[in-house]
Amino acid sequence: MAKRANGEGSISRRKDGLYHGRVYVTTTSGITKRISVYGKTREEVLEKITALKAQDNQGIPTPDTNVRVAEYLTYWLAAVVKVNRRPKTYQGYESVVRVHLAPGLGTKKLRTLRAADVRKWLVGVTAACQCCKNGWDAARPKPECCAAGECCEAKLSRRMVQSIHAVLRNALENAVREELILRNVAKLVQVPTPDYGTGKGLTVPQARLLLKSASTDRLHALYVLALALGLRRGELLGLHWGAVDLERGTLIVSSNLQRVDGALRLGPTKTASSLRTLPLPPVVLEALRAHQERQAQERVAASERWKDTGLVFTSRVGTPIEPDNLRRSWYPLRDRLGLSLRFHDLRHTCVTLLLDLGVPPHIVRQIAGHSDIGVTMKVYAHASLDEQRKALGSLSDKLA
Repeated sequence: MAKRANGEGSISRRKDGLYHGRVYVTTTSGITKRISVYGKTREEVLEKITALKAQDNQGIPTPDTNVRVAEYLTYWLAAVVKVNRRPKTYQGYESVVRVHLAPGLGTKKLRTLRAADVRKWLVGVTAACQCCKNGWDAARPKPECCAAGECCEAKLSRRMVQSIHAVLRNALENAVREELILRNVAKLVQVPTPDYGTGKGLTVPQARLLLKSASTDRLHALYVLALALGLRRGELLGLHWGAVDLERGTLIVSSNLQRVDGALRLGPTKTASSLRTLPLPPVVLEALRAHQERQAQERVAASERWKDTGLVFTSRVGTPIEPDNLRRSWYPLRDRLGLSLRFHDLRHTCVTLLLDLGVPPHIVRQIAGHSDIGVTMKVYAHASLDEQRKALGSLSDKLA
């Protein structure tokens, strides 16, 4: 029998044909323990043992069978989410774990967690007033609602409850894959489907009026791209001139600007489907050329203060635009027109108008960069009253 390689651990073959590996690592209980792993081949088991040893060397403890939910979630965030997911995703998951999952289910043992525990806890999360729970009103100099005896009923939205449930479900699914538990009890618990509402968008006349009103704004081209191409805020602010070909009339959406852990970061697009090449219609080409000239003038005016980032949309000295600061341009423009819209509703407008024009949904999906056509149809596609009237009128003509 060949001698085991250094650090390989113990590997043997069971009677059922599976390979069984054993390796000593530090567990979440704080003790060094012999952990078992299994696989169909010796190489598969060796790979698992090597991964456990590497993780142990990095100071990341391995969950054991008696691990509590909070301890496991800490491990999952560090060893799985932080390694494999985008920084913004990790930030969102960490927040859900810290604020909701750990305080609510953290003391329960992972292996004895039941669907009833999750269901009961989610009911409490859904019903709880966040103002009462977090003491928001009590922290005010003069209480106005909950601390004054009148609960404001500031409850979590259905979408947030669904997100909390999704984070738990993902964490437990990883525990199943690592053979810590036999089944994912979060999958057995149903949560209410978020009500996305009918959404808000602009009509064609309103969109034209918006662009006309923004014609003197230094970010006029940004609004043109948002309405004509449906780009997300982070995609617009992360767009490089190197991704724009004004001669061929194309634009590559490949980056996304976000604030993560207090710093602006330029990362990949939201999903793999968000990486896309778009043709530039005349209105977009005209706006980008004008914007390029304006930026060149700003570069000259800023002189040595100019920071050459290569971004299409920047501050007056070339630095990236803080995503949240985009409202400094958007809010006054919106208010002048008497509109009550989020900036993201410009993207919604693009998708809805394309569908109203009869563009096939799969083409609209590619333009918007949606991961699934169901998103295109369910979240964004809300037919206008005029389109519904036209459709029912056509049916009426046929029946008559």
